[in-house]
Amino acid sequence: MSQLFDSYRSNYRDVVQSSIDFSGLPHSFFMRAKANLLRELIAARLQSKKPDMLDVGCGVGSFHPLLRGMVGRLSGIDVSSASIAQAQVDNPDVDYRAFDGSVFPFADASFDLITTICVMHHVPPLEWAGFMREMRRVVRPGGLVCVIEHNPFNPLTRLAVARCEFDRDAILLGAGKTQKIMAGAGLRDIASRHFLLLPWEAKAARRVENAFSGLPLGAQYATFATA
Repeated sequence: MSQLFDSYRSNYRDVVQSSIDFSGLPHSFFMRAKANLLRELIAARLQSKKPDMLDVGCGVGSFHPLLRGMVGRLSGIDVSSASIAQAQVDNPDVDYRAFDGSVFPFADASFDLITTICVMHHVPPLEWAGFMREMRRVVRPGGLVCVIEHNPFNPLTRLAVARCEFDRDAILLGAGKTQKIMAGAGLRDIASRHFLLLPWEAKAARRVENAFSGLPLGAQYATFATA
């Protein structure tokens, strides 16, 4: 896996964009949607206004500029050391570390918020439980773990995954499965929200999406839980 993503460190954004070109939307639209969702979760589920955050499987860190001003200390880890090196060049204010894919390089209870964005479908299913236990280990009591993933019930999502060069190994998991994995790791107050149903950023579109967020319609979903 590390060798696979090492090879895409310089053209990661282009590969992702080519997989979603059929939508007529830029990759930045999808990243902003995730950032907006995280902003809402922080306000609703965390007391800290600017939580210390760890992004697991951060790749080249292309998401991180959208988090400035939203979080406090920001760290990112990835199995691809080449991607981490590129991320550090692009975002020198972020603490990036490579890891072995098993044990996160941080002490217990180090962060208020742990995210992993479109990463679990690359983790072998037999390792999902251990992966979640590591997220549970490094989050502080009362902190939040948030998994953002592709919705396998959305046909356009499946098309995008099929078109993406580095998603050929992907094993998609739905929100219900992710909830069970979180429960098995000892997390509580587990909930899910589907999003990216409509291709617009207008407030009216967001209200419609929120109304249908409990149904598996959106292109992606967030499942989140408290430690």
